[in-house]
Amino acid sequence: MQWQLKTFKELTTEELYKILKARVDVFVVEQNCPYPEIDNFDQASSHLFLEEDNQIIAYARLIPEKVMYDQASIGRVLVDKNQRGQGYAQLLMEKSLQIIVQQWGVREIKLHGQEYLRHFYGSFGFKEITEVYLEDNIPHVDMVLHTS
Repeated sequence: MQWQLKTFKELTTEELYKILKARVDVFVVEQNCPYPEIDNFDQASSHLFLEEDNQIIAYARLIPEKVMYDQASIGRVLVDKNQRGQGYAQLLMEKSLQIIVQQWGVREIKLHGQEYLRHFYGSFGFKEITEVYLEDNIPHVDMVLHTS
């Protein structure tokens, strides 16, 4: 098992398929939330994932500055439901932040997270910048991390 970081163009078609399947499984099927999963931000993003037994078990989309927001962003953060509770989410966020801060040199990161995860994101230093609001009938909050 090894973490992989790839640009959209570096992904094989099989990897892309597995990533999209994992995202749809969690965000559309599991959360019973029909929304446009294919949003045209993947092409400009880097994709951090952990694969085991030919299945994506953890994934995050790392979005550069000026693509979705003025700040860099971490999105589509997921751990396969059968792998939760084993520390993968913590590792995923640590690796995501390390890449964005150390490799990209970014000092401000914004995320748009589900409200129930605000304490999880807060444990990494993210601060809420909006009130809780509904998106696709799910409570969300926007958060920012200043790393400098």
